Amino acid sequence: MGARTNSPLLTTHVNQGSRKCSSTDTRGANRSSHKGASGLETLYFPAFSIDQASHTIAVILKKAHQSGGTLGGSASAVWGHAVITDQHCKSAKPRDQDYKLADEKGLYLQIKSTGYKVWRLKYRFGGKEKRLTFGPYPEVSLREARDKRDAARRRLRDGEDPGEVHKRTAARRYSGIDPAGTFRAIALHWHAMQQPQWKQKHAADVLHSLETEVFPAIGSRPIAEVTPAEIRELLEQVQARGAVETAHRIRGRISSVFQVGMGLQLVASDPAASVAWALKPIVRGMQPALLKLKDCRAFLRAMEAEPAQPATKLASRLLALTAARPGMIRLAELHEFEGLDTAQPIWRVPAEKMKLVRAESEQDAFEFIVPLAGQAVATVRAAADFAANRKYLFPSVRHSHRPFTDNALNTNYRRVPGFGGRHVPHGWRASFSTIMNERAIELDRPGDRAIIDLMLAHRPAGVEGRYNRAAYMPRRRELAQEWANLLLEGVAGPETLVEGPRKS
Repeated sequence: MGARTNSPLLTTHVNQGSRKCSSTDTRGANRSSHKGASGLETLYFPAFSIDQASHTIAVILKKAHQSGGTLGGSASAVWGHAVITDQHCKSAKPRDQDYKLADEKGLYLQIKSTGYKVWRLKYRFGGKEKRLTFGPYPEVSLREARDKRDAARRRLRDGEDPGEVHKRTAARRYSGIDPAGTFRAIALHWHAMQQPQWKQKHAADVLHSLETEVFPAIGSRPIAEVTPAEIRELLEQVQARGAVETAHRIRGRISSVFQVGMGLQLVASDPAASVAWALKPIVRGMQPALLKLKDCRAFLRAMEAEPAQPATKLASRLLALTAARPGMIRLAELHEFEGLDTAQPIWRVPAEKMKLVRAESEQDAFEFIVPLAGQAVATVRAAADFAANRKYLFPSVRHSHRPFTDNALNTNYRRVPGFGGRHVPHGWRASFSTIMNERAIELDRPGDRAIIDLMLAHRPAGVEGRYNRAAYMPRRRELAQEWANLLLEGVAGPETLVEGPRKS
């Protein structure tokens, strides 16, 4: 036997494929091996001979090689320092099966059977064994790989999973998102993704609500740091001014942004979902509308007698005569009105101004044709004269190139003496439908019911109904004229609306 030494510790490093060993030497001293956090073995010999140690190390090296592991072909690497060098990485050749060149602290270079070489780190987090990829060799050098390993181990010491951090960073890089990951950056990314399927006006409305209501409160903060309390506070401010439905919409949009953040692994949950309880319920119901003919006549006379801008009064009368949606009236342009000098005048409303999904609004087949009664034609002519060749038939007072505001009619309707809160601009559709359907029953005209729905641009069932929006035009024209005669009985012509009292 060779000479003994009192050195307490001898270390050797092997691939994870090696097995732990434990035996007793000829003197009864216990030999054991311990596998450290990196997966490499340390052999303890409280008392051993050099010959015994050399023999044991040789056996371990042989087992490592047989199991697919390697020490990079250098026995000098055994004695406690880095296992591989850059030369080992360069000279490693592919084999029939993938194998590894092990470095310190869980880092290894995996050599694929195809010849591809890639750096990986083996580590544990939350009781689970994991792998992290650093990139291919030689694009990522041995020194860079060790730097990345050290950075990952620092994150582990700080209680972070380096793999999850890597995923979040990669998600931001590949999606083109600001690396800071602010709520505003993620929200704009979500808006850009949704915009192709939205109408232009809706996309603008969504962006406006984010810029005015949300970004001032949480836009500049990293999305991962936004708390439910902050979201609740901004929603309560919106709700406090009576905009309950707006608060609900904003909460839904914030929630959608967090869903994107979750997909990009920037956040683990959606804090906006947890504050829905703080919002008041939306009370939905029929919009206020006058459903008796005498009340409709009285309201129209009272509204037109009040001081208001001529464009507002003319728009209100055309709205009442056509039972169109207020948005269609607001955005009406003179070129949309055809045949005003003929017996068959119409209003051809472009598809993009209809209440359609974007895919349909971009098809001419979905335009809507409104037959015009004589009183409606006179109103269009009066409005055109007053607009004086401006783009919109009912222009804004302050900005002649824009239509009048979407709140102008609502404001004026609320001020009508004796009718405050009883009738809204959209209510003319309910007035027309109720009164004309009642007449259909009284006069035994059951076929009129479906035609009245067509006149309101309600979509009939079936493909034919969707495309044939000009159907039953002769009867629709007769009903439009009948409604105009009933509503405006004894009412002066539209020229009086231009000459009447104006709002200063």
